[in-house]
Amino acid sequence: MKILIVFNRQPYDGTDVTWNGLRLADKLLDAGQEVRIFLMNDSVDMARDICKPPEEYDQDLSQMLKELIAKGVPVKVCGTCMVRCGIYKNQPYFDGADKATMPELAEWIVSSDKVITF
Repeated sequence: MKILIVFNRQPYDGTDVTWNGLRLADKLLDAGQEVRIFLMNDSVDMARDICKPPEEYDQDLSQMLKELIAKGVPVKVCGTCMVRCGIYKNQPYFDGADKATMPELAEWIVSSDKVITF
């Protein structure tokens, strides 16, 4: 089964929403599902090396995303959001986070069995 997870929120927004989405992606992968991740809006910061957890937060969300990439999960980042969104505007993205367009997101949605948003 193909599962698309779309992230929208700033990685460290005072909640565990993004952390839970990444944990779910990992468990779905462990269960043999094909997982794809698309980052939009302020979630694009998660794919930047400069994005570090706040002192009081015990999880490194960017590292979790890198680990999913290392396991073969394709990650696409909205090209428009790369420039317009996040606290770290214009900072570089790490390898494995590929610039994408809305038509690519639309194709991923159409070709997925399930779409989950966080």
